[in-house]
Amino acid sequence: MPIPGVNGVQAGVQAVAQSGYLEADASRTNGVAGTGGAAFAGVLGAVDGAQALQAESKTLALKAVTGDLTDIHQATLASSRAAVTLELVAAVRNKGVEAFNEIMRMQA
Repeated sequence: MPIPGVNGVQAGVQAVAQSGYLEADASRTNGVAGTGGAAFAGVLGAVDGAQALQAESKTLALKAVTGDLTDIHQATLASSRAAVTLELVAAVRNKGVEAFNEIMRMQA
């Protein structure tokens, strides 16, 4: 049985994995990937997913505060999903920045 709170995180991980951003590309020549920007677009898709989860979390939190939410667990799960997805996107971003810095050090 899948845990509903993890589905948003799984979607973010799948978007990054499907983009090929983390995998070695067989069509590399001279160290440059020939993806045509597809990997970068996949990462942006993960960012869009994180933003959607944040919006859902804010909406449910507002409903909880105003008393319109009947099940507080929905708001808690949405908040946790948004937080974990944001951490995932930040970790991928940090790895990208580290890789860029390492490449710049190699060129110097």
